[in-house]
Amino acid sequence: MRAEIVRINSAEPEHRLVSYVAQQIRSGKAVGMPTDTFYGLAVDPFNLRAVDTVYEIKSRSHHKPLSLLIESVDQAEELTRPMPSEFYALARRFWPGPLTIIVRAAPRLPLKVTANTGNVALRVPAAPIPMAVIHESGIPITATSANISGAAECTSAAGVQEQLGDRIPLIVDGGESPRSVASTIVDLTNSDGWRMLREGAVPAQEISELLGS
Repeated sequence: MRAEIVRINSAEPEHRLVSYVAQQIRSGKAVGMPTDTFYGLAVDPFNLRAVDTVYEIKSRSHHKPLSLLIESVDQAEELTRPMPSEFYALARRFWPGPLTIIVRAAPRLPLKVTANTGNVALRVPAAPIPMAVIHESGIPITATSANISGAAECTSAAGVQEQLGDRIPLIVDGGESPRSVASTIVDLTNSDGWRMLREGAVPAQEISELLGS
């Protein structure tokens, strides 16, 4: 069965459609949707069966944790242990935006999401559709790219349909991705200081200037 396509205005998401997508996620379904980088695969991270489906859909190793999209620093604090000052400095400077920050996870986050690492990767996206869905659903959503592991990331709903259309029930079409570069990833879990795991849309130099090298 091919995925249902729901077209949502990327600048002003229609509440009726956003509510429908949020209901699907809350019911345990996986949804392909746009972010401010590539299209992502969104499920409820507190639904263990839904988390399992992400790994199955992507043919992804269970040893790799899933990143989460959130709507605010307040929501981040609900999902993490006390965070270092660097977290707040990065969040103030780069959120909403394409910066993923890895911090220590709170016990309430399922181990399947963190892949038993005890860490969680968080991002507030600079994109109205995922922000509206997160707000409407009342939960964070997973943010792993909507593609088969090892294949190219998708920049359109058509790309997601081509790769995953027979594996997921719903794809949100929000137009072309605004960027063709993944988010930058900064790890704050090391007591020796911050580490950059991937340079992406946010330049490494800007991180270094803010936090010091």
